[in-house]
Amino acid sequence: MRYQKRKITGLDILLGLLLLCAFLYLAYRVRVGLQYKWNWEVIPRYLFRYDPEKERWVANLIMQGFFNTIRLSIWSTVLAMLFGTVMGFCRTGKSLFKRLLGGTYVEMIRNLPPLVLVFIFYFFVSDQIMPMLGVENFVRNASQTTRDVLTFLFAPPRFFSAFLSAMISLAIFEGAYITEIVRAGIQSVEKGQWEASSALGFSWWQQMRHIILPQAIQRILPALAGQFISVIKDSSIVSVISVQELTFQGMELMSATYLTFEIWITVSVLYLILTLTCSLAVEQLEIYMQRNQS
Repeated sequence: MRYQKRKITGLDILLGLLLLCAFLYLAYRVRVGLQYKWNWEVIPRYLFRYDPEKERWVANLIMQGFFNTIRLSIWSTVLAMLFGTVMGFCRTGKSLFKRLLGGTYVEMIRNLPPLVLVFIFYFFVSDQIMPMLGVENFVRNASQTTRDVLTFLFAPPRFFSAFLSAMISLAIFEGAYITEIVRAGIQSVEKGQWEASSALGFSWWQQMRHIILPQAIQRILPALAGQFISVIKDSSIVSVISVQELTFQGMELMSATYLTFEIWITVSVLYLILTLTCSLAVEQLEIYMQRNQS
């Protein structure tokens, strides 16, 4: 089936005008009703600053939080896909124990508030597991090159444990939803292909590798890409454990400068830039896959 681009209708234009009017009215009420004095000229200095030692412009607090959000989202998604793939296999496996294991994981995680999950993993993983494994000692005693690499890929050494706790808690939470995506993709493959590959003497792993997964991946790839957007939005939760992502930096700046509207509007715009870019990428991916299937 050939993909056709969606045309802009009169209803789309009407909704756009209504949203614009609502935004203008809100801005008017803020200006007139609150008597708020805007101070936008100070915002750029919190985005970037000039470092005289490095003799170049570097990210300041807000952009540091923006890049930390990207790092956290990427690593959490990678780990969540690992959890989700394993548990998705369990959910579709022949073993009753594996199905119960996968089902328990999904139901337990999806019915727990994510904030509670973040606190559990922060106080358990960061306070108990990390010292036991010697992670903090390793980071503290590592060479400068190693610490620079860890800072670039993850977080500065003093925030490393909190970053890992946030990454694991987000991955486990999002992994429950990826589990269902993987399960649905595997079960969407026609039963006859399972039976035909079984009749040819394929083992379960050979069936998955050669027959089922190539088809399932094509069907679930847009949903998995869309889940990355969910991870970006959910990453704001970990600000409660002092992970210096975008929301945390926004709260810190708001407390220090009292620029409530300017800070949160800037943070919202940065989140929108990130999520809308990913949404457009997902849309292009869906178009590409539909063209290949036609």
